[in-house]
Amino acid sequence: MQWLDDLILQALKEDVPHSDITTEAIVHESAVGRAVIVAKQDGVICGLPIAAKVFRLLDSGAIFEAKVQEGDWVSAGQILAEVKGKLRALLTGERTALNFLQRLSGIATLTKQFVEKVAPYGVKIADTRKTTPLLRALEKYAVRCGGGVNHRFSLSDGILIKDNHIRAAGSIAEAVKRVKASVHHLLRIEVEAHSLDQVSEALECEVEAILLDNFSIDEIRQAVQIVRDWAQRNERPKPLIEVSGGVTLDNVEAIAQTGVDLISVGALTHSAPALDISMEIE
Repeated sequence: MQWLDDLILQALKEDVPHSDITTEAIVHESAVGRAVIVAKQDGVICGLPIAAKVFRLLDSGAIFEAKVQEGDWVSAGQILAEVKGKLRALLTGERTALNFLQRLSGIATLTKQFVEKVAPYGVKIADTRKTTPLLRALEKYAVRCGGGVNHRFSLSDGILIKDNHIRAAGSIAEAVKRVKASVHHLLRIEVEAHSLDQVSEALECEVEAILLDNFSIDEIRQAVQIVRDWAQRNERPKPLIEVSGGVTLDNVEAIAQTGVDLISVGALTHSAPALDISMEIE
């Protein structure tokens, strides 16, 4: 994929704008070597193909052999991959390869922790657009490796009427009216609600999904019941119920128990700690 090659080349240019002066002073250009990539803590691995591309862009003859699969849970001390090739390429590419690998594995690991909390309740964990600029495709891929699902990739992918849209239109009803007059019928419309009254207003607009933003657990329960009663009373399909805002590993299970369908967590991509991974030349 050319976009991925371009991204990695940009990352390498950031780290090696002119030359790796330390490596070139110490290592002869003809020297070859072998390195192992090792997990320093338990977690989910994601990004091995990206790490492999880093080394192959520096040395087209480099051989990268993964010892685990993408999405595998690994233990501290476990060897993740072996790399063979020009020693200069191994040393020069080390930090860039590990930066991608640690970042994506951290996201996958945190996602896995959230997914396991809600698994008994049939609730899905989704990401948001709170991603690192230009790394969205990779970070959302990491969420999938951790067992989560992707929310919309960009503003072009779906309708989500948020609080500022509602303010701009004057009301939820007016915002939905304008959207329905503008987009084709195959697009699902989701409305962000900040109160139980707004949940009821969104239901009257017959939207397909409602996002409960920063609701308390008790308010979420009430909202779920309001949606179920409306669907039964009107003999209509129940809109999808999404929860977002203030979701943590401590409260996500309680949220899942309320009967919602989807929980979106910005922290998956904006606050995931990097997984500790190292590379050792042998």
